[in-house]
Amino acid sequence: MASARATELFRRVDAIEYNWCLRLNRGCSRPYVRDVFAAVSRLGDGVFWYTLVLSLPFIYGQEALLPVLRMAIVGFTGLALYKYLKSRLVRERPYISLAGIVPGTRALDRYSFPSGHTLHAVSFTVLITASYPELAMLCVPFAMLVAMSRVVLGLHYPSDVAAGAIIGATLAGASMVVMPI
Repeated sequence: MASARATELFRRVDAIEYNWCLRLNRGCSRPYVRDVFAAVSRLGDGVFWYTLVLSLPFIYGQEALLPVLRMAIVGFTGLALYKYLKSRLVRERPYISLAGIVPGTRALDRYSFPSGHTLHAVSFTVLITASYPELAMLCVPFAMLVAMSRVVLGLHYPSDVAAGAIIGATLAGASMVVMPI
């Protein structure tokens, strides 16, 4: 359970981020915006990343096996870390805590901090583009859309997304130091 200090900190940050959340979430009032971001978010659940990662050995051959292994290790580590943080910090999602925020799609779990979608989008993008820079034109815009979708859909605060991005980049960077390819 979250400490009183963490709860108070999140309450203050929520108040600061409220206007950003409200402005960005207004996009959900337009069905085409909501549907596009919901589709991006759904793909960011893992479908896009798993498909891309699993296709790398077919595209690049045996040389892709070590990058794929590194991505799998980072993916599982990121999953364990963000689940641990969510269970300890218990920050309610914006559509639960803030008036006027409407969920644009169903949340996968109850708590919002940090954004697991963003954590994985950033970590996989860093790792994929480190090994295959030609895939940056695909991965970087998609990762940015995934991060944006989480706030637009009312599922995360901007600070959740920023924390997910920092954690994802840190995990990816650390894996490249520990497991250079």
